[in-house]
Amino acid sequence: MLDIKFIADNTDWVKKSLGRKGFPAEKVDELLEAYYSLNKLKTSSQALAEEKNKLSNSIKSASNEERPAIIAKSKAIGEEFKAEQEKLAVLQAQFDDMILRMPNYPSEDSPDGPDDSYNVVRRKVGEIPHFDFTPRDHVELMEINDWGEMERIAKVSGSRTYAIKNDLAQLELAIHMLVMDKLRAAGFTLLTVPAISKEKPLYNQGYLPFARDEVYYMPADDLYLSGTAELILNSLRADELLTEADLPVLYAGFSPCFRREAGAAGKDTRGLVRVHQFFKTEQFVICKNDLAESEKWHQILLKNSEEILQDLELPYQVLEVCTGDMGAPKYRQYDLEAWVPSQNCYRETHSCSNITDWQARRTNLRYRDNADGKVKYCHTLNNTGIATPRALVPFIENHQQADGTVRIPEKLQPYLGGKKFIGKNAK
Repeated sequence: MLDIKFIADNTDWVKKSLGRKGFPAEKVDELLEAYYSLNKLKTSSQALAEEKNKLSNSIKSASNEERPAIIAKSKAIGEEFKAEQEKLAVLQAQFDDMILRMPNYPSEDSPDGPDDSYNVVRRKVGEIPHFDFTPRDHVELMEINDWGEMERIAKVSGSRTYAIKNDLAQLELAIHMLVMDKLRAAGFTLLTVPAISKEKPLYNQGYLPFARDEVYYMPADDLYLSGTAELILNSLRADELLTEADLPVLYAGFSPCFRREAGAAGKDTRGLVRVHQFFKTEQFVICKNDLAESEKWHQILLKNSEEILQDLELPYQVLEVCTGDMGAPKYRQYDLEAWVPSQNCYRETHSCSNITDWQARRTNLRYRDNADGKVKYCHTLNNTGIATPRALVPFIENHQQADGTVRIPEKLQPYLGGKKFIGKNAK
């Protein structure tokens, strides 16, 4: 959420900045019109309330002749006040909806563009493998190694679901343990969090009102299934007033995640790339309201995930996401994409975002600044630690051997009992 007073005082700049995200300038004008109307109505209502109070106080001292007229006037003002309060409630709801739909301002350094074709590759790391045999895709590798029950689970749970087993199930857990150990060593507090949420945290995160079609809703309980631990972690400290000494707060949250993939019809229908339920370890940071500070943490989060992909010995590229492709909450965003041999391209594994104070204004998460004693909204940032089963796709494809086994990188071997290879033919 944005600061309405800043918008009112810097309207031209706001229109230009949000225009880089494709946000129409007229929506800014409509918001300000609602804001000024709301303020005018609040002032009018307050004046009526004060006048009614004065009349009520004067009734006791009024003469018998004066009292009926005062009571009648007080009643008329009361009815007028009630009507204005009803108008105020409607206008307040309209204003709240408008400002909740305002995206964050993008960084001046973010590349401009309307869609993902304008994202910029900042660097490529690692060597793309060249096989001296015909490589298999991840589904074939699962089939020959008895690593999944894809057809059977589809009968039980429907499309875009999966059941992995044997070495691949162990591999999935091992990768998450490696990531959690790495983040714990970096000072993050480890949490396992629920995937169930009330509605307000979805607004706090910025998932609503923008992506309601992507969320699983349980009407009997008026609860939602979370698409990321970020949703839970972002609201964990809602309405708190922190001290500067409390910052930064570093969380590494593990949870099951659920996404409807409503906009992905026909995409990645085979295998593990795009599924309705998955597991994710998420990095989440709360820091001071200082752009240099949050940009520093943005780079740290990015570095953490790059090191994770390096530990997994996966070739990858770092993309800086353009203004038209980053989501509404994002100030600046990087994506990491790992090489998938069967698709001859890089596919997203991580999304690393600086949200500045956009989420904290929604959660009312604040701290008292030591320098000036003022209460300020925190900055929040997030990045994937690892998400599976998607990360298993580049992993088993890049590390496959001619006999169908999969090589285990050295840093992951301790989490798999020292195994150097997995698969039916592994020795």
